[in-house]
Amino acid sequence: MLKNTQKELERFARNVVSKSKSNLTRKNRNASRKLHDSVSSFVKVMPNSFSLSFFMEEYGMFIDQGVKGVKGGVSLDNFSYKSKGGIRGLKGMPPPKAFDKWNIRRGRSDRDEKGRFLSRKQLNFKTAVGVFYYGIKPSMFFTSPFAAAFKNLPEDLIEAFGLDVEEFIKFTTKE
Repeated sequence: MLKNTQKELERFARNVVSKSKSNLTRKNRNASRKLHDSVSSFVKVMPNSFSLSFFMEEYGMFIDQGVKGVKGGVSLDNFSYKSKGGIRGLKGMPPPKAFDKWNIRRGRSDRDEKGRFLSRKQLNFKTAVGVFYYGIKPSMFFTSPFAAAFKNLPEDLIEAFGLDVEEFIKFTTKE
């Protein structure tokens, strides 16, 4: 039973996941594809209820909502770096090591005040300090498609649920 409801929720979830992944690519937030590949959903419809879940790498919420740095930046969900405590329990500045592969994939290089190229270790530290001070700009790669699809969901879901109830009544009256 409830196959129309299931179908409608699966369509909603596929739409959100697909547009979220394309937003990551379009907004150039797809260096390793780890976040891109992790975005997924799960739909379960039971006789009296349903469950709809979305999954992604944990850092995806920071990329989506942004993180406010110590000196500036914007976060849509009040994520912020603090000199003590970090992002909701994470300690202070992000580890420079976390930016190593990201800097390589981006082809980033920088020079010091004498014009010499920075070592990878120095570049990673400079990137971590920049993120700590100025944060991560919100991309809304997930929030935007979810909100857009959710606006259409109630009508579609009510219609699908209505069809399922109709089929259930026809089925039970035949027996």
